[in-house]
Amino acid sequence: MAGENLVIDVVSDMVCPWCFIGKRRLEEALVLFSEQHPEAQAPLVRWNPFQLNPDLPALGVSREQYLAQKFGARAQGVYERVSAVGKEVGIDFRFDLIAHQPNTLLAHSLVAQASDPAVQAQLVEAIFTAYFLQGQDLSNRETLGSLALSSGLTPAQIQKALDEEDALGAIQAKDQSARDLGINGVPFYIFNASLGVSGAREASALVQAMEEALSE
Repeated sequence: MAGENLVIDVVSDMVCPWCFIGKRRLEEALVLFSEQHPEAQAPLVRWNPFQLNPDLPALGVSREQYLAQKFGARAQGVYERVSAVGKEVGIDFRFDLIAHQPNTLLAHSLVAQASDPAVQAQLVEAIFTAYFLQGQDLSNRETLGSLALSSGLTPAQIQKALDEEDALGAIQAKDQSARDLGINGVPFYIFNASLGVSGAREASALVQAMEEALSE
């Protein structure tokens, strides 16, 4: 195991609260894995796009309208459970601050421009935090640009992600590739391009998947 490099591809969306929870559980799993396998290389984590709402207008819609159409009267109960689980992993969701449901194409495009895994992870965290803890509008280009710049992207990378059709088309193609694999919900984890795990699993389950992927 010491000489093998584990690659974990995380398929997620920035407006998915379970994906934020899944990020925290993956972080816990990585710590556990390192403690249990000190001889092993640190796994490489890559973030991959999936849009839960790809048909939303580019500028998104009001959160109230979105929730009414998607959940109806069930919305409150749905988010009560998510909030409770969030607290277990240190996330204090502020759904009350979210006024806008964004299209996440531009956000995903920015994440894809981060070639450094550390920068990518920092940007993913910044976007989750901005949306779920601060209620920021992820369809706002200035907001996204500011998050990306503070996370380590260059102005050139930001401009490419937000404005170039090739960059945006690549995100749509990756999203479709995930669907072609049968992924219809996120988070979804792919270990060494061979073992898939669906859902925001507990850290222990993710560590088990890491070990299984390395043993194959």
